[in-house]
Amino acid sequence: MNRKKIWRLIPPIKASGNIHMAIDNWLFQQHEKGLSLPTLRFYTWSKPTISLGYLQKNYPDPWNHLTWKKEALDIVIRPTGGRAVLHQGDLTYMVIMSLDNRKTLAIYQDICNFLIEGWKKLGIPLRYGTAKRGYIHNASCFNTATIADLITTDGSKLIGSAQKRGKKSVLQHGSMVLFTDKALFEMIFNQVAPWNLTLTEQLSKDYSIDNTIEVLTQAAQEKFNIEFKTQPLSEEEWQEILSINS
Repeated sequence: MNRKKIWRLIPPIKASGNIHMAIDNWLFQQHEKGLSLPTLRFYTWSKPTISLGYLQKNYPDPWNHLTWKKEALDIVIRPTGGRAVLHQGDLTYMVIMSLDNRKTLAIYQDICNFLIEGWKKLGIPLRYGTAKRGYIHNASCFNTATIADLITTDGSKLIGSAQKRGKKSVLQHGSMVLFTDKALFEMIFNQVAPWNLTLTEQLSKDYSIDNTIEVLTQAAQEKFNIEFKTQPLSEEEWQEILSINS
């Protein structure tokens, strides 16, 4: 009997965008060096933030001066590609695993399968988008759903993902729209929000983010045929991450 592979599960963290991107990038580099297990983590953002794709060099200057409820929005650069994403009222997932000889799209969809299964268990069916490369002309990642993104039956894009590939590893993370404010989205992108109802608005009244994470974690365990070793970031790891971010 083959033993299941062990992955690391990092408990949820709420932090700034700079911290989260530093964590993701550091974990990716550790895996590239063969110093860490494949990893899954979920996280939330301590303040409204716009994350830019790694190659997204230009963005509207007014974004540097945006405020929401008297608080300035942060702007951070992701280690992954794609277009700008608003992080406010969303849940982000991150997967780091070994790279194989499959094409990028196949890996996207392999990872996204656990999201499809998890949200199906929560009562929300999702499917892949169909848009082609025209998305590069849109400032917002969420206004175009490619075949690497997940949409609801009414066509609303509610999960967008992006990747970073190395020599040995792939990092994929993505935003799940739980209760993102439409007015804020529309103020930033000057476009109608591309969803009718957020994921939480489609769930029962006893919804909790902890339960959502638990269901998605179980779905990942089943889809990847793995076992999780729950392991928070150690003090030494935090020191390394924060030193990179300083």
